Amino acid sequence: MDQNLFNDICLAQLRLSGVHEGETVAVLTRGAERGEYADAFLWAAQQLGAATFHLRLPPPASASGAWAVGDSGLGDIPLAVEALKSVDMLVDCTFLLFSPEQFAIQDAGTRILTAVEPPELLARLMPTTELRERVEYGADLLAKASSMRITSPAGTDVTYRLGVYPTMSEYGYTDTPGRWDHWPAAFVFTGGADDGVDGQIVLSPGDVLLPFNTYVQTPVTLTIEQGFIRDIRGGLDADLLSSYIQSFDDPRGYGMSHVGWGLDERAHWHGLTQFGGGMGMELRSFYGNVMFSIGPNNELGGPNDTPCHFDIPMRGNSLYLDDELIVDKGGLTIPEMRPTGAR
Repeated sequence: MDQNLFNDICLAQLRLSGVHEGETVAVLTRGAERGEYADAFLWAAQQLGAATFHLRLPPPASASGAWAVGDSGLGDIPLAVEALKSVDMLVDCTFLLFSPEQFAIQDAGTRILTAVEPPELLARLMPTTELRERVEYGADLLAKASSMRITSPAGTDVTYRLGVYPTMSEYGYTDTPGRWDHWPAAFVFTGGADDGVDGQIVLSPGDVLLPFNTYVQTPVTLTIEQGFIRDIRGGLDADLLSSYIQSFDDPRGYGMSHVGWGLDERAHWHGLTQFGGGMGMELRSFYGNVMFSIGPNNELGGPNDTPCHFDIPMRGNSLYLDDELIVDKGGLTIPEMRPTGAR
């Protein structure tokens, strides 16, 4: 993408995020990655009258080959954490999520926006206030529920006991002190009680395995008891999923994490075929997907901080809150969550 165009979309993003004169905006990168993102956000912050600076961390010393969440690169640099705690907004181009440093920065009142997806995707899925309203409506419904049930024609039938953990919303920008969001995003989620997820999930061809950034090819059956996966059966996809979790040598990697649904009708289910799929935010957000996660729940305030993490968006599933049908085989039943013109 042309740098001037990238500058303009980052300026639109910071406007949505409420950046104004008198604020300080920091941009965080790591190694040689996303230098053009830093340039664009620094320029945009200056156009809005904010003070701004770029903090660049060294690249990771080594890579394990697995996507281990929670390693921010800031753990041994407390002065850097203090600097980021002092700003009004942090643009995170590294992916701090699940790290204790991100939680500390948020607790200090800094709002955080993660921006790591390809510029072309950021432009196509630019957040809107209308989308925010629909996401927040869904979050309100979810926050009031005490149970969730997910079913599918393939045989999924799993229940989550709710009410222990907060409900969170992602709509792609943040103008609230201490709040984190991810650009692009459009979904709502919460977590089941640590021992309160039971049943069976059957992954079908076309469901998505993130961070593999692949589509399921053959059915995978997960048996879940008291909040943990007890059995994984199927063909190659099941073997890959099992092998990946086992590689962390951490039984908490089998824990059930957050769960919710997507609301962005502009997001493409086939998004992995474009830009290499990026980090998969388009797949997490596509309209009517039901997504469950495996691994850490510390983002919700839970005790599980394993670095082993999976997000699995599924097509054609139905989701009930307290026995009320909310997602009907990939379609949203509540008019207020549908796009304008589709109500």
